[in-house]
Amino acid sequence: MSGEHTGLPAEPAPEPGSDQRPAPLLVVLTTVGDRDAAQRIAQAVVERGLAACVQLEAIDSVYRWQGAVQQEPEVRLLVKVAAAGYDALAAAILELHPYELPALVALPVERAHAPFARWVAEGSRGAGPGEQGPRGPEGRDAQDTPA
Repeated sequence: MSGEHTGLPAEPAPEPGSDQRPAPLLVVLTTVGDRDAAQRIAQAVVERGLAACVQLEAIDSVYRWQGAVQQEPEVRLLVKVAAAGYDALAAAILELHPYELPALVALPVERAHAPFARWVAEGSRGAGPGEQGPRGPEGRDAQDTPA
């Protein structure tokens, strides 16, 4: 099925010499109350090799908590991870998360640029502190690579 029927771009063919499709990816979302908590979680999961990249963005949330409607500023973390690494990533986020009931959801990535998908998979294999992580696109260190 081509992209014109689904509204999605057609997935590129595997690179010459490679019969492997990139590993399935997830985008994992969670929110915290301030940028310091978001940066602490983001830094920890990338340093531990549990995520290739974490993006932080300020948002406003409206929700019901303990019977009352609340409206608060929050910071959303958008985490890019190989699907196989979700359990370890989720455990780390829950360990570090300041909320009593953290929102933690994972969405499958339907399509991704194959070299980027491989970079995400390599960057979310659990490299520990002090270990050389994967190089990002264009040979930059993974933590310096925007995604």
